[in-house]
Amino acid sequence: MSKYTNKNLVGQPILTQVLSLVNRNDFNGLVKKHESDKYYKKFSTWTHFTSMMFGIFSRCDSVTEIVEGMIGCVGKLGHFGLKEVPPKSTITDGNRQRDNKFFESLYFSLVKKHSGFLSSSRTIGLNVKELFIVDSTTIQLFSSLVFKGVGRNPKDGGKKKGGLKVHMLIDALQDVGKFVKVTAAKVHDSKFLNDLTLNPFSMVVFDKAYNHYKLFAKWTEKQIWFVTRMKDNAVYEVEEVVCENTIAEGSAGVLKEEKVRLCYKENPKDNELRKLSLRRITYRDEKGREYVFITNNTELTAQNIADIYKQRWQIELLFKKMKQNFQLHCFYGESENSIRIQIWCTLIAQLLLTVLQRKTATKKAFSTVACLVRQHLLSYLNLEELLKNSKRFYDKYRKTIDYSNSLFPDIE
Repeated sequence: MSKYTNKNLVGQPILTQVLSLVNRNDFNGLVKKHESDKYYKKFSTWTHFTSMMFGIFSRCDSVTEIVEGMIGCVGKLGHFGLKEVPPKSTITDGNRQRDNKFFESLYFSLVKKHSGFLSSSRTIGLNVKELFIVDSTTIQLFSSLVFKGVGRNPKDGGKKKGGLKVHMLIDALQDVGKFVKVTAAKVHDSKFLNDLTLNPFSMVVFDKAYNHYKLFAKWTEKQIWFVTRMKDNAVYEVEEVVCENTIAEGSAGVLKEEKVRLCYKENPKDNELRKLSLRRITYRDEKGREYVFITNNTELTAQNIADIYKQRWQIELLFKKMKQNFQLHCFYGESENSIRIQIWCTLIAQLLLTVLQRKTATKKAFSTVACLVRQHLLSYLNLEELLKNSKRFYDKYRKTIDYSNSLFPDIE
């Protein structure tokens, strides 16, 4: 037998190898803490979790597909820690009744456990102690679900924005959410900022939907820095024009920097307006598009502020990964609890694949990693080698195989 064959075949299916990143002792500790097995005799939390992960990784559209797919795992259920395939009704009842808070806790415990692998070697090149990015994405739900009709009525007469909203904070040097909150789509983005706990001298970046002047004033007192875009209808007073620059057409750079004063109320019933001084920076990119940023940081240059805001694109890519590589247009239940469980399990799946991607130092894109796991979910291949090796390795391995006795030998 070739050394390459020995290197690639293992005694565990790929799904088991992925789930091995979840420490069973830590998992059981959370089960005990949340009492998530209290009312279940056969359908344990681990069975529930494994069934959900099987469906998410294999992109099943329904609980029926999950059950039918697992029935085909003859002789492999023991590797997953299961004795038998749970019935469809049991999984459905579990999604409706088992508290989604367990899966939320599991996600954050995994983020903490694998933080070493999640840290990237890349640097931003700016003198910022911690840089965080905040954004949200809406997950549309079909009309028969519990969230039917949620959202504000659009002014332009368009459709209502119904569904769930996933609010997320990520570290600029990581690709997973460090703090996540799932709300109805109608909840305004700015309310998410009140839930954040940030350290002094850290920097947080977000879009103009999160403008919250009262909170900005509190952050300034605590020396928590932020960068965001100013709303088009914002009312402000110019205190000082710091600089104005002329930029050649087709070039990017800072057009103007100003010190401005904004007003806000400490309480809605107050008649007295409080004042907040910020920097207002007008920036033009290579395509001629102008952006207006506001920040409470006075140390970084105006160009640095523009460069920091560009980092916000990372979270957009993160949401794109989640929606393109996992099944978030079909849900395994119609209750709010079941939908939340599926979202938390999807976030866990994305986290585990990101850890594998970093751990193996593979050059393959995240979408390729997700595709390989999906296609070989039940194969007895060495997952790390599968992710590390390229077509060049496969060609080298292929030449070591004797095809002389093959029914269909390769034809050169």
